[in-house]
Amino acid sequence: MTNDRLQQADEHITRLRNVCQSLQTQMNSVIIGQGEVIRLLITGMICGGHMLVIGVPGLAKTMMVKSLAELLGWDFRRIQFTPDLMPSDITGTEILQSDETGRRRDLMFHRGPVFANLILADEINRTPPKTQAALLEAMQELAVTINGKTYRLEPPFIVVATQNPIEQEGTYPLPEAQLDRFMFSIKIDYPSRTDEVAVAARPIRAKINGFEHVAKREEFVGFTPIIDEMPVSPHVLENAVALCASSRPKDASADDYVRRYVAWGAGPRATQHLVTAAKASALLDSRPTPEVSDLKRMAVPVLRHRIIANYNALGEGIESDAIVKHLIDNLKS
Repeated sequence: MTNDRLQQADEHITRLRNVCQSLQTQMNSVIIGQGEVIRLLITGMICGGHMLVIGVPGLAKTMMVKSLAELLGWDFRRIQFTPDLMPSDITGTEILQSDETGRRRDLMFHRGPVFANLILADEINRTPPKTQAALLEAMQELAVTINGKTYRLEPPFIVVATQNPIEQEGTYPLPEAQLDRFMFSIKIDYPSRTDEVAVAARPIRAKINGFEHVAKREEFVGFTPIIDEMPVSPHVLENAVALCASSRPKDASADDYVRRYVAWGAGPRATQHLVTAAKASALLDSRPTPEVSDLKRMAVPVLRHRIIANYNALGEGIESDAIVKHLIDNLKS
């Protein structure tokens, strides 16, 4: 690589870090006590990954996503998932329209809310599988097909889906194969007492003002290749594979704990997402290549929705988070 290309690459990396730092600083100024969640959202966005956010009502999930869209100047759509929502309500539909003379009528495609850059799929588990599948197909293919015609989605295209963990009646849980499409599963917990006092001091109808756009949409699209091109040492790759493989009960590296409590472990896509997330984590910390510590930091949000606990675990109150932490603690790096 020539000196000019090296300098250009260094400038792009510096710009990416500055944009991410500005995003985090401005969001932390309005979202209190959720710094790590904000960092994960930003990490997922620069990786071009879709994210599932799980938390009880009132923890600013919607505000976080709307703030990101406003800071980036992206086209944002919020889709409230309900039991009567149809696939065409998301993707769009063809409508018979007449021309100006009224003599000729043609089918015209009217785009649905999925044609945006950042989608908030609110309570995705409240809609039937057919509608969930329409969104998940768009996430995977970056396109929708209506009556045999394919319509491309303009990048960037990122879906942040939310779920409410305390209400399960009248819901349609996402199948494991569909959960695997999400890069991260992010759990939002209650704020600390100090942070909640700060939240309580704010007026309930307070408006967010003063956001400064940090990057154009076209510029942000160019950030993802930077992550893809980051070098990764064979040692880190071996550890990523070892971590995911050890979650599979039938793998030779699985220990007695995994064999006792895990029904299904993480697949190869999880390994890819883990390495990509570790790259982004290293870059945000101003390091040129990821370390094993980055794998460990990203392991829980990448793996928690991909490891299926069995009946033994459910009976003893052991969740997937505890299993992932066990894998991290026992990783021989």
